[in-house]
Amino acid sequence: MKKTSAEDQQETKDIVSLTKAWRAAQQLVIYRRVLCDPIVSSLLELLDRLSRNAKFTRKALLRVNESYATLFSRLAEKTAGGHGYGLGTPWQDHLLDLIFNDENPFSSQAHRSPGNLGKSLARQVGLDLSRLQRLYHLDSETIVSLLRKSDPAGEWLGWDELRIAPAINERRSERLQTAQLLHEAAEWSLLVPVLAECYQKTGAGLFSQYRAFQWARSAGGGAVRPIAEPDPIRLEELVGFESQKEALVRNTSHFLAGYPANNVFLYGDRGTGKSSAIKALLNHFPGESLRMVEVSRDDLGDLPHVMTLVRQRRERFILFVDDLSFEEGETQYKTLKAVLEGSLEARPKNVLIYASSNRRHLIQEYFSDRSDLRTDEVRQQDTLQEKVSLADRFGIQLVFVTPNQKEYFAIVSSLAKRRELPIEQEDLEKRALQWVQLHNARSGRTARQFIDDLTAELSAQASQNAATC
Repeated sequence: MKKTSAEDQQETKDIVSLTKAWRAAQQLVIYRRVLCDPIVSSLLELLDRLSRNAKFTRKALLRVNESYATLFSRLAEKTAGGHGYGLGTPWQDHLLDLIFNDENPFSSQAHRSPGNLGKSLARQVGLDLSRLQRLYHLDSETIVSLLRKSDPAGEWLGWDELRIAPAINERRSERLQTAQLLHEAAEWSLLVPVLAECYQKTGAGLFSQYRAFQWARSAGGGAVRPIAEPDPIRLEELVGFESQKEALVRNTSHFLAGYPANNVFLYGDRGTGKSSAIKALLNHFPGESLRMVEVSRDDLGDLPHVMTLVRQRRERFILFVDDLSFEEGETQYKTLKAVLEGSLEARPKNVLIYASSNRRHLIQEYFSDRSDLRTDEVRQQDTLQEKVSLADRFGIQLVFVTPNQKEYFAIVSSLAKRRELPIEQEDLEKRALQWVQLHNARSGRTARQFIDDLTAELSAQASQNAATC
């Protein structure tokens, strides 16, 4: 069917609109990293191919189809998580997320001090926001309409209906007001101060999206890897060790309030909950600015780099080193000692180090180190002092010892009560004692392993009983 003049004009108008949106994206400066996002790159690729010509060769049409399919599938994957603000289309929600989480000179400066933005930076951000607004208001129906005209036989669907009920978490709720203003504003460039204030409150980048991280060394030097689902352990689940937990919470509270606080060293018997106590702090202070970065013992040489990475952030960081100890000949402890106390460079005020170990003396020591026998080393006592001084550089040292039988039963009973297990106390203690005898250890870890096994056994029995009824 031959197109009317009005249809031709509308098609030309649509192509011009898409071309302008594509060109606006290429002109981004401060928010240029947005272009690296897979969904954005798929959309821009589709816009580019559509804006060149509405009539395609067979080969070109295959490429358009590929761009459309990639965009649709990536948007579907993103919306499957239920992330959104409930204001516009899935594409608009995604672009808002990119804007809020983009770590750039503007968002970083605004996070630290929103009142000190340079005029040139503010003007450039205003220009970028106008360009992003053009992308924000892209209409999927306009794009799909051009696709249908290019290939009437194809099955082209819009992606605006991919939406499911949004999941608004605490940080998203803080950004919701700004998202509402952006969604309704006639001109985004006027909202630079509003967006700066939003960055000040919520931050930007990975540290605004996640609370737990691991330091991952790579050929390029290393980077923080976010942990989407950190350990849900809570301090209330660690039965006993009340004074140790109280000291840990008190020191961390001071740290989060901006008061002087100490690095903390937790040591003692295995399985007593040292590492769990540290990890539980994230859940004990859920609404605070606390972030935790786990650094492997083998990567302690990267500690200065990690601290440089977080030094200018407003969040408070605990660098968590688990199972800390050193064998003869290992020298990573020298970097840790310098970081704890002794380096010319001051440790950032927003960083503490919490470490756990089964050993009080972290560096392997031999009886020969203390002997008066003649050795090749001239200053033997200097080496001995260096080996025993590492733990002393932690301002707070907390010891965790194996619980006695009464304490062990208390841990087991507490865990069983939390899981609402249908078992008598006498039978519970009898079976808990048998588990200890088989595994040769009384500890919080042993108790949790026993309760896990008991939970599975009782659940299986209940399922069998229900099936036979």
